[in-house]
Amino acid sequence: MAKISKKDFKSLHGAMVDLFALMNLPGRDDVLLREAGLSLDRALFPLLVGIDRYGPIGVVALAERAGRDYTTVSRQVTRLESLGLVERKPNPVDRRVNEAVLTAEGRKMTDALDAARIRLAAPALAEWSDDDFRDLVRLLRRFVDGLMTQPNEP
Repeated sequence: MAKISKKDFKSLHGAMVDLFALMNLPGRDDVLLREAGLSLDRALFPLLVGIDRYGPIGVVALAERAGRDYTTVSRQVTRLESLGLVERKPNPVDRRVNEAVLTAEGRKMTDALDAARIRLAAPALAEWSDDDFRDLVRLLRRFVDGLMTQPNEP
């Protein structure tokens, strides 16, 4: 195991807190939606992206990942369904559980969001080498995967 100083870990944690705060600014969502050429309630699009990344996914699991109340997420998934962006299908193992999956229209929307993210991140990454970017992705994934193996603290 690497010898991690309190100062180094505090720097890592500070960078992560800054990243999460930046990503959670409501104005950034508006910029992303505008860049993607989409009109969607700002409360809905993170759920749409969550369904894209983790789906098929049940509403309870989606609510946990989004840090939102189950009943609120259930209503929002119903709204996404009424917009034709997701559909609910029975879980193949437990037919009592319905899971949300993207429709073709929902996939078009998440593809547009992904492309917009790349365009918006390009200036920040303009001077990075391909190896630097791949290293960031590899190390961040390794770190997150390591954290995911740890028990959740109450």
